[in-house]
Amino acid sequence: MLTRYGTNKSGKRVRLAKIYTPEEHGIHRSRIDRDALKITQRLQYQGYAAYIVGGAIRDLLLGKVPKDFDIVTNALPRKVRKIFRNSRIIGKRFRLVHVYFKEKIIEVATFRAGSSGADANEYGTIEEDVWRRDFSLNGLYFDLRTEQIIDFVEGIRDIRVKKIRSLIPPDRSFSEDPVRMIRAVKYRALSGFSMVRSLRRKIIQYSSRLDGCSSSRMTEEIFKILQSGKSVRIIRDLMELELFHYMLPRISSNLDESPVLRKIFFKQLEELDDMVRSGGEDRRSIMIIHLVDPFLIFQQANLSQDQMVKEYFKDIKELIYPITPPNKDVEEAVRKIFMDRGIVIKPSKRRKRKHPHYHGHRKPAKKRRIAPVDFD
Repeated sequence: MLTRYGTNKSGKRVRLAKIYTPEEHGIHRSRIDRDALKITQRLQYQGYAAYIVGGAIRDLLLGKVPKDFDIVTNALPRKVRKIFRNSRIIGKRFRLVHVYFKEKIIEVATFRAGSSGADANEYGTIEEDVWRRDFSLNGLYFDLRTEQIIDFVEGIRDIRVKKIRSLIPPDRSFSEDPVRMIRAVKYRALSGFSMVRSLRRKIIQYSSRLDGCSSSRMTEEIFKILQSGKSVRIIRDLMELELFHYMLPRISSNLDESPVLRKIFFKQLEELDDMVRSGGEDRRSIMIIHLVDPFLIFQQANLSQDQMVKEYFKDIKELIYPITPPNKDVEEAVRKIFMDRGIVIKPSKRRKRKHPHYHGHRKPAKKRRIAPVDFD
């Protein structure tokens, strides 16, 4: 194992990080997503630092196939956007770059500085950026040039002893970003790691902070849970730690009032988990059905087909509030529910939406010479 040194404010030499070699961590670059490789190598060719970071490294160390590969760099967002024409800058407070490929999006973030207050969204160095990570198991940086893992926070140690440890004091961490509480529960369920009692107490203490989360972020987290293959375990843990009520309040209230509904609800989620683990359905409409079906009452009396569709659409939207999936996914869920009951609903006509990066007619850009990328 190697060591990375730096100097403190007084100029004294101090150890900053442990550096694990390929022989020690066992991750080979062949296990890294090819497009993530392209982005990282292109940034490095342009003279910038670039690393694979966070959950992908955690999953690779656990022997899993990561769903997403995130990249962090010292290049500013506008520089990243200039290098990758298939990209878009997103975010208001802290700007990120999404690089678009045919079937996926890879997120590229600039190193962040500070830990709270006005400095929370300023750019910084890798040594500062690591302390903006939520938990130690997500604070690992993979350098493709050397195939080494840089560990500033004893993240590999925590992974080896199966421990979830917050890098930021929980009081500040959960106040800054309440969604971190959901992630802690999710990590525990997906990895089998333990959560110290003090962290559990803080999650219960700050659970009501979820009430102020944006609908878009809550929507994203709910569907990540439904797509995990372990939604039953995660949602039971969320209930135990008093979080679920703030995520899906109407469904939570119904479950509290009826043990029978609760049993049916988890049976539906078990079926969804089996489908996900077997590589089956991954459409959001199917996930919506498994989430809401136990609470829907099928009524045909004195209603036209259009009225029935509208009523079901309205009922589902109210049940899953505050999450806001696209209306087309809810409509597809309604059509599938009706089809299961032998009623075929014609799909509504929708105008074609333009590609998010379409900017009208314009002359094609001149071809630029792209630096060669070595994949050997």
